[in-house]
Amino acid sequence: MNYYNLKDKQEVVNFKTASIKGQGKEKGLFFPENIPLFEKDFIENLNHFSDEEIAFHCMRDFVSDEIPEEELRKIISETISFEIPLKKINDKISVLELFHGPTLAFKDIGARFMSRCLSYFLKNENKKITVLVATSGDTGGAVAHGFYKADGIEVVILYPENRVSAVQEKQLTALGENITALEINGSFDDCQNLVKQAFSDDEINSALFLTSANSINIARWLPQQIYYLLALKQWQKTEENHPVICVPSGNFGNICAGILAYFRGLPVEHFIAACNANDIFPDYLKTQVLKPKKTAATLSNAMDVGNPSNFVRILELFHHQFNDLKNKISGYSVNDEETLKTIAKVYDQYDYILEPHGAVAYAALERYLGKNPDRKGFILETAHPVKFPEAVESAIHVKITIPDSLEDLMNQEKKTVKINPDFKELKRFLLNKNKNL
Repeated sequence: MNYYNLKDKQEVVNFKTASIKGQGKEKGLFFPENIPLFEKDFIENLNHFSDEEIAFHCMRDFVSDEIPEEELRKIISETISFEIPLKKINDKISVLELFHGPTLAFKDIGARFMSRCLSYFLKNENKKITVLVATSGDTGGAVAHGFYKADGIEVVILYPENRVSAVQEKQLTALGENITALEINGSFDDCQNLVKQAFSDDEINSALFLTSANSINIARWLPQQIYYLLALKQWQKTEENHPVICVPSGNFGNICAGILAYFRGLPVEHFIAACNANDIFPDYLKTQVLKPKKTAATLSNAMDVGNPSNFVRILELFHHQFNDLKNKISGYSVNDEETLKTIAKVYDQYDYILEPHGAVAYAALERYLGKNPDRKGFILETAHPVKFPEAVESAIHVKITIPDSLEDLMNQEKKTVKINPDFKELKRFLLNKNKNL
């Protein structure tokens, strides 16, 4: 399988190169040259396969022979070594819990897969690689944990000051070792822009072996298809109709992976991109123009994105046909007040605790089902409620218990370097850090 640069289709690379480079010329994202289809018999009989076999089947065509089958199966096994359950909230709405991994967030799947692929590709390299990543919340912790103490890999994480939760911040700042956290005096979009500038800077790239672990990287984006298949496997046990899938959406990597799986043959009735006050996509559906906006800070901070990078991949999947896209994806914006009311309502009525991102998705799916009462669906719950205790506890008036796995972490010292959203400062930091390696 080869991958082409969406901004320069003459640039074509293999999986290994795309994984290591992160992005192509002119900050372009890589995209698969062809979309491998699932066999109909496979999709209709998911219950006959183990989760690991389903995940391997999902990923093998994208990796091709660049990772031997035995090694890929090992990577898959470590990637999904925790449960990913689909649970019913009520007769109409279920929830796919993606927070049972080591950092209690959906991004564990992509980060674990990518870290192990890179470790395999770099095991015979003499030069250290620097993973440079921007985070609006959970990416940082997942990447930090996935690459922690990995041989030959340095990780630099940029996150917006005062815009991530206390648990999220500790997960990306407390580890130390080969993990460095840069606390940016700005928004997530500032962090993301700095990362993109670094990748296009000749001096940095001549000095450092640079890659990214955001969902712009195919090795982090593609494995997110896996849990859509595992959700369908569970859905088919009790439901006959195809599901409506509602995804909390910020940078659009998560929903884009689900849409890719749909184009491969995953039966999905409809997708919903659930957004917070950063309503770029709902506006796009009205105007056909994706107009970036200044990021607004919300309770669902991982979705605080004013210029979603992965949207170009969604356009490519739909061959830039607006009507086809609009017929398959709806977009809703949910504000903080409705988010808190939804958390309270779902807890009172169904004894289920949503966190803010899941609450945004629940509210959006509920709106859609109100207009389409004959359908059912599920939301993606992307993080554990403990990551957002202030919001959740204010809504349900119940203290959230901190899992044992987080007790020690919360007592660790925060280690960060503070910089302004100024590329000169980031460049100076990266080049000086490289000299000291």
